[in-house]
This record gives sequence, structure tokens and C-alpha cells, in this order.
Amino acid sequence: MTKTLYLKVTDPQKDRETIRRAARLLQEGALVAFPTETVYGLGANALDRQAVEAIYAAKGRPLDNPMIVHIAALKELGRVCRTVSPLARTLADRFWPGPLTLVLPAGNAILSVVTGGLATVAVRIPDHPVALALLQEAGVPVAAPSANRSGRPSPTRAEHVLEDLEGQIAALVDGGPCPVGVESTVLDMSGPVPRILRPGGVSLEALREVLPEVMPPRDGPLLRGETPASPGMKYRHYAPRAPLYLLEGKEQAVRRELIRLCRRYRLQGLKVGLLTAAPFEAVDGSLALDLGGRKDPGAAASLLFAALRQMDAAGVEVILAEGIPEEGLGLAVMNRLRKAAGENILLCD
Repeated sequence: MTKTLYLKVTDPQKDRETIRRAARLLQEGALVAFPTETVYGLGANALDRQAVEAIYAAKGRPLDNPMIVHIAALKELGRVCRTVSPLARTLADRFWPGPLTLVLPAGNAILSVVTGGLATVAVRIPDHPVALALLQEAGVPVAAPSANRSGRPSPTRAEHVLEDLEGQIAALVDGGPCPVGVESTVLDMSGPVPRILRPGGVSLEALREVLPEVMPPRDGPLLRGETPASPGMKYRHYAPRAPLYLLEGKEQAVRRELIRLCRRYRLQGLKVGLLTAAPFEAVDGSLALDLGGRKDPGAAASLLFAALRQMDAAGVEVILAEGIPEEGLGLAVMNRLRKAAGENILLCD
């Protein structure tokens, strides 16, 4: 194990030499974690098979889980994709740079190890000055899933990356906290009707302003043997170390059950963590973190992964989380909470 090089970037222009240093590592086939507006990504040259394979090894990531390719400018799409429809260009013009990933026919240069063996590739332009400066300087498309061990809460701060990957990657570019806090929305453009594969930083409502016919994410798990077309579709994700129970239903019923379960687990001597959707006074010494999702799902999105990691750091033994309305970024927040909970979803009425 070698020590991960820590590179702080406050201003991409003033810290240009630091950006160049990170870009050279990418060009040489090394792994570099860097900030985007969504979460920190673990980047490798998408045209270098050995470098991309190193991502899977560092993360412990399943080989059939496709990656998102990050580019610096719209003109680079032709390098990554075989064809780009007029509708895809319209969406790119509207939402890029930004937290929208488009699934398009993969170009010949894109490796199957990037696409999970599919004929399509997921691609986006991130809306973060450090990420854009790094991509421009590197001059190559960069495959970059989230910079965490597979299954763990995604990293929204540099310290989260080091918690999971210190010594496993060549460098970490610290550009501060990620403002959106959940991954990009993944929109499949390969079929007759565009469909959201993973809700994220661009809401369903925002997409429908441009594309009224867009389909929401499908319900239920993948079928046996089905290959995921997007990150986050097949495997348990975003999970803290303690089991997480998600309480869904009417607000008052959820709050009553939250209190009841908290007291029950406290009587068993367990340290309890609460993720609440509105201000809440801690019960019997539990750790309560208010995400504020009932009034502001965007705030909940920006706080969620950091809150899960805070629960880990506090050593809680069970987590109770309140559901929030699936409007705006609430759809993405609930998607992450359900993935973190697995089968531990309680319906309250």
C-alpha cells in the first residue's frame, strides 16, 4: 500500500500546476479521485483498460456494473458515442454541464470494461470548476464511478474518500464539499422512449419540461441474469455499517413508529441513530440528524451521505430513517434510502 497523494485545489486557475499534476497521473494510467457537483468520482483514463480495471479492484466493484464517462465539452461526445440523436443534443444543451447522464450508443474506442459489456455508454459533463479543469487538462475521457468502496455511502467530502480508499489510489484532488450531494440522473436514450434508470440531481419534473414523454424509473429489482444498464440498478448501495430501517407512510404514523422503535432499541441497549425529515428531539439519548427533506428535498440530498457516514463515525448500531415526499430531488433521496435499507422498509399507516 502506498500513501495517496493529497492535492488541494481552491481555485483551478491559481492552482493550475496542481491540476496539471493530477492530469498527468490520469494520462499515465493512475487513479485520481476528484470532486464533481454530485459526489466525488474515482477517475481513470476511459481508453486505458488496465486503468479502468484498477477502479474495479480499488472499489471492490462488480464487473457488470457500468461506469459513467466524464468529458469536458460537448464536442467530445463523438469520441465516446457512435451516434448522438438530435433529442440527446437538445438535452445536453439544456442540462450540461450538470448532473444528467445520457446513455447512448457506445463508440468503438470505448472499452467493454467501461460499459459492463453493453453496447451503450453513459456519459456526462460535470458542473464543477475543478472537475472541468482536470478533464480539460487530461485531454482524455475519464471513467469515474463514486470514489468509495462499493456499497458504502457515496463521498461528498474529501475525507470520505480517504476513509474508504487511502492507499488504494494514486491521488485525491480536494475541491471542497459537493453541493448536490447525490449522483447524477441517468437517462436511457437508447430505446424508443427515454427512461430514467437512476433518479438523481436533475429531477423528473425538470426533464419533463423539455421531454414530456420521459418515463420514470421502473419499480422492482432487476430480473435474474439481467445486466444493469446504469450504476446503482442492481446491487445494494449507499449502505452505512449499521442496519438502516426506512419508515414510509403518513407523516404522523411514521413519527409514532419512529418513536416506538427508537425506545424499543434503546431498551435493548443499542445505540440508535435517527435520520428525520423535520426537526425532532432525540429520544432517550439517540443521535438525531434532521435532513429537512419534508420542506427542502434538495437540502436532504446534499446532507444524506454525509449524515450516513456521521452515523458510522458515532458507532450507532441501528438507524431509523423517515421517508420524504418523492417530489423534485425527493425521488433521488428516497431511491438512495431504499437502496441503503435493502429489505428493511416499514410501511406505516
